[in-house]
Amino acid sequence: MLSPLDPLLRPAARADIAPFIVMDIMAEAARIEQAGGRVVHLEVGQPAAPAPAAARAAAARCLAEGRIGYTTALGIPSLRRRIARHYAETFGTEVSEARIVATTGSSAAFVLAFLSLFEPGDRVAIANPGYPPYRQILKALGCEPVLIRTGPETRWAITPEALADEHRKVPLAGVLVASPANPTGTMMSGQTLAALIGAAEDAGIRFVSDEIYHGLDYAFPAATAAAVSPRATVINSFSKYFCMTGWRVGWMVVPEPLVRAVERLQQNLAISVPTLSQVAAEAAFDGVAEMEAVKRGYLENRRILTEGLPRIGIDRILPVDGAFYLYANVSGFTDDSLAFARSMLAEAGVAATPGVDFDPYDGRHFIRFSYAGAADDMREAVERIGGWLKRG
Repeated sequence: MLSPLDPLLRPAARADIAPFIVMDIMAEAARIEQAGGRVVHLEVGQPAAPAPAAARAAAARCLAEGRIGYTTALGIPSLRRRIARHYAETFGTEVSEARIVATTGSSAAFVLAFLSLFEPGDRVAIANPGYPPYRQILKALGCEPVLIRTGPETRWAITPEALADEHRKVPLAGVLVASPANPTGTMMSGQTLAALIGAAEDAGIRFVSDEIYHGLDYAFPAATAAAVSPRATVINSFSKYFCMTGWRVGWMVVPEPLVRAVERLQQNLAISVPTLSQVAAEAAFDGVAEMEAVKRGYLENRRILTEGLPRIGIDRILPVDGAFYLYANVSGFTDDSLAFARSMLAEAGVAATPGVDFDPYDGRHFIRFSYAGAADDMREAVERIGGWLKRG
């Protein structure tokens, strides 16, 4: 039997990254369901609705035609043109199709962005709490993620002042922000985003904008970094608004001088993005009316949770500006959000994500609830959690 102590079998140091805890919660929930139990899923940021009908029909036609081959590394030209048109239609911003790169979801886009922008050892600032793979991918690539703690006084966003303070300690090479954000669901106004981009560029800090929850904005319209600076790198995806998580297709808006570097990386790391997914993604833009109906469902889910959770004692909730997440302070019940989440799953049959996944400092006091599912599930979750808290 091979021993894990064998030096030939030890993983490289760069593989020593933390797990994505939400995936562990999903696995626990699956085991309960396989044993015949019922779980209400509020843990994963995955829409319950299918991809737009137009996207599915385009994929079916593509399959029926037979052979599906490689595309160019940057993506199908017509898809890139359609994404560029999206910026003109949605934001009134002209973005050259030459700057658009199709990617295998936003996850691959982060890898391409970090490899093309940063050297090993570079320090890259991200908001805390924040999406765990940001820091784990940076670490695996030899960069240093720098967590800037945020709070209610800044609407849970990095400010120019906080960025400057961190840059003075040891220079930063980059900063990554998300609006709407995961896990908080909070958003930055266009003015706030522009101020942060300006401060970053004045200090020589490269700016990466995660915009994968664009379209899912409730408090005010989301702003794109592409409208602020041609130096910003923008990452987006068809996963969230267009309900295409498993299709694994996204895109980048890359500063023009960096396009060839990203293209070379894509050629070698992936060759190209799956053709079928690109074809479906282009057609997805014809399904906006369908997706807006799905968004109205999220609004109802948001209402159910923002009204229902406070009634059962979970009343310390961050502003629910966008995406489909509600981030709640549960310190009145626990100082161990992971144990709280596991107990809630085992005893109440409700899966949610512990804040320690997103925040190594204060995450033990928080739980993230995803309201991407059905309204009936939201109602059932509130009822189940309320009964469980009373019993506890």
